[in-house]
Amino acid sequence: MPLKLVTKPRSKNFYIRGTVSGQSIYESTGTADKRLAEEIRRKREAELWNETIYGKRAVITFAEAVTAYLDDSPRSQATQRYLLRLLEHFGTTKLGDINQSSLRPAYRAILRDGEQAAASTKKRSIRTPLQAVLEFGAINGWCDRPSFAPISVQSRPKKFMRPDQVSQLVVCAAPHLRPLIVFLASTGCRLSEALDLEWKDVDLHGRRAVVWQKQGRERHVDLPPAALERLKGIPYRDGFVFRPIIKTRYGQEFGDRYHNSERQYGGQIKTGWAGACNRAGLPGRIREWVPKGSKIPKQVYVPDFTPHTLRHTWATWHYCVYRDLLRLKADGDWSNTNTVAGYTKLMPDAYREEIIRWWDHGPDLPSRRK
Repeated sequence: MPLKLVTKPRSKNFYIRGTVSGQSIYESTGTADKRLAEEIRRKREAELWNETIYGKRAVITFAEAVTAYLDDSPRSQATQRYLLRLLEHFGTTKLGDINQSSLRPAYRAILRDGEQAAASTKKRSIRTPLQAVLEFGAINGWCDRPSFAPISVQSRPKKFMRPDQVSQLVVCAAPHLRPLIVFLASTGCRLSEALDLEWKDVDLHGRRAVVWQKQGRERHVDLPPAALERLKGIPYRDGFVFRPIIKTRYGQEFGDRYHNSERQYGGQIKTGWAGACNRAGLPGRIREWVPKGSKIPKQVYVPDFTPHTLRHTWATWHYCVYRDLLRLKADGDWSNTNTVAGYTKLMPDAYREEIIRWWDHGPDLPSRRK
């Protein structure tokens, strides 16, 4: 029978009830306005008939595709943030109606600088996540495979640090951050992998740790002596390995863990990292602005290096020591050799012995100096 509007005890909203092509429907319209509910009923009935005749390709919306995409496998927090912005813009737009011409309105609606935003911002925030959802939809037969014009992004030189710079950074860092910095520079782990590391996944005797990636995939990381020594010096052996220092009424103590931050580039340790870089004399700039509601300018030091720089640093050191591109790809868990090829000519050979000593002994902290 065709769909009709019905009421339900203890609810002001109208409901849609009936059968279309053998499919039983009973769902709320979400409104108590009969005229609006009737429009919703007609639209819903048309969608069901179109789906019956043409399949889901004709009716699947961007919102439904995003929901299925997120349910399909774990996605990073950054990806979820980008998709939420896209969802607010595209909403119930039919998946098959999204194409190259949809990008410019999306830029204007979502990005702060609109169409004047940097090419890298357009690609990272709009084009890449949008294409991922459409690719997922195409695999499921909901739309055609997307075809977007390429976005040319000027490649930036990879930033990395010399052994003496990393040593000075560790010396100038807060004591609770020193093991983390040494661990990152010694293993090449991503910051998210390190902050999610738990003691149950660390084998001090076997000199190995198991870190988990955002896709839920594990990888085994060997611990050089420098990292192993710092891990042994951590005063606890349960829960998360790297924890923040928090203030309590009794003083300072270790917190449970670093929580995920909405900020990029190591937001979880942003303040401590910036302070260490500043004290170490590493390059950076002073950002000045007037906070809303204030007339007094505020300044903050913004370092040129981020915690992710330590992964680039480890990669340049690794190739300088081993001269093995395939080993670097495997040890760093990159998907292809093209990604790691850029690390091959960054670190001069003169640093090879210094890097080996650093991985064996770590930085020369003040407490170890005589």
